[in-house]
Amino acid sequence: MRLEFAIIAALATVANAGADTPEFEKMDVPRHVYDGGWEHFVGGGVAVFDCNGDSLPELFLAGGSNRSQLFINTSKEQIAFQAKTPEDLSLAGVSGTYPLDVDSDGVMDLAILRVGPDLLLRGHHDCQFSPFTELGFQSEDHWTTGFSATWESGQTLPTLAFGTYVDRFDPEGPFESCGPTLLYRPEGDLYHEPLHLEPGYCSLSILFSDWARTGRADLRISNDRHYYVRGGHEQLWAMEPEPRQYSEDEGWLPFSIWGMGIASRDLTGDGFPEVYLTSMGDQKLQIFDPVTNGPTWRDTTYDKGTTAHRPHLGGDGRPSTGWHAQFGDVNNDGRDDIFVAKGNVEQMPDAALNDPNNLLLQNSDGQFIEAAADAGAASMAKSRGAALADLNNDGKLDLVVVNRGSELEVSQNTSPGGDWLLLDVAQDQSNRAAIGGFIEVITSQGGQTRELTVGGGHAGGIAGFHHFGLGKEDKAKVRMIWPDGAKSEWREYPSNQIIRIRR
Repeated sequence: MRLEFAIIAALATVANAGADTPEFEKMDVPRHVYDGGWEHFVGGGVAVFDCNGDSLPELFLAGGSNRSQLFINTSKEQIAFQAKTPEDLSLAGVSGTYPLDVDSDGVMDLAILRVGPDLLLRGHHDCQFSPFTELGFQSEDHWTTGFSATWESGQTLPTLAFGTYVDRFDPEGPFESCGPTLLYRPEGDLYHEPLHLEPGYCSLSILFSDWARTGRADLRISNDRHYYVRGGHEQLWAMEPEPRQYSEDEGWLPFSIWGMGIASRDLTGDGFPEVYLTSMGDQKLQIFDPVTNGPTWRDTTYDKGTTAHRPHLGGDGRPSTGWHAQFGDVNNDGRDDIFVAKGNVEQMPDAALNDPNNLLLQNSDGQFIEAAADAGAASMAKSRGAALADLNNDGKLDLVVVNRGSELEVSQNTSPGGDWLLLDVAQDQSNRAAIGGFIEVITSQGGQTRELTVGGGHAGGIAGFHHFGLGKEDKAKVRMIWPDGAKSEWREYPSNQIIRIRR
C-alpha cells in the first residue's frame, strides 16, 4: 500500500457501516430488443459514449438477429433518448460493441463484435460512422463474444483482442470446438493477420489490465466451460513479444467456471485491481494477493457476501446465471458497489428461470449486501449486457440493461446521494484517452485508484467521464498517472463538478 493511502486509511473512521440504498426509476425510451437463435443466446452488449460532442453519452445497442440501434441522448434533468441510427450502424448479427478512439483524433470509434466478420468503424462528428479503410484491419467470419484493447509501448495504434466462442463451422461441435482469441498487434500504422492465442476455451469476456503496475497490460480471459467441457480453465496471457500463458509456478491459480463477464477495480486501497467474475451457479470476487509477487488472486466471495448464486426474490431456488458485471458507486458514499445482470441462457432446466439482477452495496467494513429489489433494479427479464453510467451528468450513476427477448431498460438514479466528481481525462498524443493509466483520488475517507481500460463486462463497454463518489466530502485531491508512468501533481478540487484533466 502506498504511504499516502495507508496513512489516510488508518485515520479514516466511519460511524455507520451501513450503505444507503439508491433509487432507480425506469424511464420511457425507444424500443430495442436483443434476440435471435442459439448464436445470440450470449452477447447483447451496449456501448456508452458521446458521439456528437455535447458531453452526454449516447447508446449503441447490439440487436442480435434484430438491427443494432443508436440512441441519441437528449437528456436534461430527466433522462431521454431518441432513436437515430445511421446506415453504417444499422447492422444484423451484432453481439457486442465497445467504444475506443482508435486513431486518437478525439472522436470515439467503435469495435463491433458479430456473428460474422467483426468491424472497426471510424467515428465522425454528429454521430456518423464509416469503415476504417486505411488500417489494414481484416476479420474472418466467426462468432465473437469478447473484446479488449490497449496501447503497447511505442505504438500509435491500439493492440486489439477479439475473443471468439464456438467454432460454428466445426462438424464435430459445438462441444470442445472453441475458437482462439485473436490478437491484432499493429506494425506502424497498419494491422496484419492476427496472432491466434491458443488453446481457446470459448471466451465470453476478455480484459487487458496492468495488474502488476509495471506499465504492461496482460490479457485476462474468462471462458465458458459449458463448451470446452474439460481440460480448459481461466487464462492470463503475458503480453511479451511472444505472448504466453502464466503458470502455477508464477502464482496463477487455474480454475474453471462458466465464465461470462469480468469486472476490475481496486477495492482494498493498495492500488492493485481486484476482479469480479460472473458465471452460472455463483459469481466470484477475487482479491489480489501482492505477497506472491505474481498474478495471484484469492477467492473471497463468501467472506464478502458477493456470491449472488441464487435468486434473491421470486421463489426460484435454482442456481443463477450471471452475465455483465460492473463496479460503480451507485450511492456516492465513496465505496464501489457491484451490479450483476442475470438471466437464464434460454430454457436451461438446471438454472433459475426467474433470475433477478443483483445490486450489491458495499458497507464501510468491506462487506456487500443485496439491494436490487429495494433500489428498483431487480429486473426479471433475461438480462445480458448492461452499463452503470451517468447519463445526464448529475453526478449519479444510472442504469442501462439489455435484455434477450424483451425490451431494453433504462433507469435513472433519483437518489439524493452524496458528493461526487466526474473526471474527463485526455492527452494530446496517441492513446488520447490514456488507456492503461491510473486515476488516484484522496479524501479524508480514504483513497480510490482507478485503472483506465477498454474491455471486460459482457459484450459492451463505456467511454467518457470517470465517476467517483466522495461520500460527504466537499473536496478531493486528484492526480493522474499516465500510461508511461509520468505523474501529474496532486490538485485539490471542490466536489460536485466535471473536472477536465489534460496532459
